[in-house]
Amino acid sequence: MAAALGVDPGSILDLSQNLNPFAPDVGMVAARHLESLRRYPDPSDAARMLADAIGVEPKRLLLTNGGAAAVAAVAREIGGQVREPEFGLHPRGMDGPLWRSDPHNPSGVLAGVGEVADVWDEAFYPLATGRWSAGRPGVVVGSLTKLFACPGLRLGYVVADDVERFARHQPQWAVGSLGLAVLAELLAYADLTGWSRAIAASRVELADLFRRGGWQVGAADAPWVLVRAPGLRERLARQGVVVRDCTSFGMPDHVRVAVPDSAGLDRLERALSLLSNGSNP
Repeated sequence: MAAALGVDPGSILDLSQNLNPFAPDVGMVAARHLESLRRYPDPSDAARMLADAIGVEPKRLLLTNGGAAAVAAVAREIGGQVREPEFGLHPRGMDGPLWRSDPHNPSGVLAGVGEVADVWDEAFYPLATGRWSAGRPGVVVGSLTKLFACPGLRLGYVVADDVERFARHQPQWAVGSLGLAVLAELLAYADLTGWSRAIAASRVELADLFRRGGWQVGAADAPWVLVRAPGLRERLARQGVVVRDCTSFGMPDHVRVAVPDSAGLDRLERALSLLSNGSNP
């Protein structure tokens, strides 16, 4: 998009990824651990620290190369099915274990007390609730790259009673040394309660912004809102603002918009104002 617009990629406001807008500056953290790049990765200490943070036994946790690798490892081992619409990386079998994202992607709604599933995708659960996990039985997959806004480090996990069966679907040295080295410091910075509260407040502002423009908005529990706005993605793209097209969810008239920080919210407000005034370059 930056190339098409002839602008610096850093000037693009990307609201399609749903990364934690209040996470610490991972670049500054990573800069303190660059010596780890000269070592082969050993995930044992990092996995133990993450297990302690989540509140599970270390033997039940497997670190993966991002949430996508966690999903892939579980899907290869046990397959499964979903109730549409659902996150695109989950398996679409005709039978087998039921997968469910929580909060649900794309609606953003947290699972009810009586809801059941065999595999829970809790990539956004900490940002929605302020807690690491719901602690339900079954298999859980998660993504630290969403929580700490560091998709380039590729940090995810699987929690299960028989987690070894999923480990065999990973290559040797599945998680890089730099990601493992920074994990302890990132966990020390974690403020799940504060982040979830800040996201909830910003989500209200984001939803109000779209409602004032006359769009239909679904704002549930997740770090995004779902907006019924045909053609909005293309119009915002011309101003360097990226939102998630929901055609792959079977919702071609909707976009999913991540909760931004205050600067991102101001930028989006200006872009929407230009659209409502008919100024659309």
